[in-house]
Amino acid sequence: MTTITAYAPEMLVHSWLNTDRPLLLSGLRGRVIVLTAFQVLCPASIGHAIPQAQRIHETFEPNDVTVIGLHANFEHPDAVTPAVIKAFIQEYRLKFPVALDLAGLSGPIPQTMDRYKMRGTPSLVLIDRHGMVRKHSFGPVDDLRIGAEIGALAQEGRTVFAFSRSSAA
Repeated sequence: MTTITAYAPEMLVHSWLNTDRPLLLSGLRGRVIVLTAFQVLCPASIGHAIPQAQRIHETFEPNDVTVIGLHANFEHPDAVTPAVIKAFIQEYRLKFPVALDLAGLSGPIPQTMDRYKMRGTPSLVLIDRHGMVRKHSFGPVDDLRIGAEIGALAQEGRTVFAFSRSSAA
């Protein structure tokens, strides 16, 4: 897996669904983060990214891997309200937290999507235990490949993170 040597920027979020508190990426250090950007009206998001994110959430231990959905509403912002997204989460029985990206400042691209230079939805970003972006992809990603990459990051991070904690003591 190629390492991208950039810290993951914090998300700029309008509101959160499916969680009792707002999340900060910096507050999730020590876990691998799977950030899945989607839209409720995007066929590839519905057919691939959302089911894949749910499978990842159900497969990996929550102490090792956190899945976060990012609803990046840039095509129909007036029609797709937070209430519509909340109904979507209930209909699809999503269990992972979903952030609603802040509207763009100078165009249709939402702010977090712009920060990550996402080209559209679905997009997937893997962030290692230290907060470094390790994968950034646009479009569907094969389940076996992404599972192996998450597993490798979880194992790599566990060894390195545990070592860095014990050497700091």
